[in-house]
Amino acid sequence: MNILANIVVALVALLHIYFLVLEMFFWTKPRGLRVFGNSLEKARSSATLAANQGLYNGFLAAGLIWGLACPIAEFSAQLKIYFLSCVLVAGLYGAFSVSRKILFVQGAPAALGLLLVLFS
Repeated sequence: MNILANIVVALVALLHIYFLVLEMFFWTKPRGLRVFGNSLEKARSSATLAANQGLYNGFLAAGLIWGLACPIAEFSAQLKIYFLSCVLVAGLYGAFSVSRKILFVQGAPAALGLLLVLFS
């Protein structure tokens, strides 16, 4: 079960690295416009905010990677629980404030990872 938990944690981390790249580097590019459903004008006016949001997603990914790399089992689990909980809360907030899609893209993988870590 621990291996499966770590795989899901790694996937959540990779997902947040992807969010970082989209929000920091592709926000005003065709891929970013398509993913987030923005017009070029709206994307340009919110690019600084999106880059800041992308940076926070990078911090979440870094924390999850830290949890995966930590050699101390108890501390590793605590790191994963904390950062997965942060991702889950962000996913829930995003689902209620922006789009329900965020619950499935961000919240559900974090919830699955959290359950697997808690029970491994």
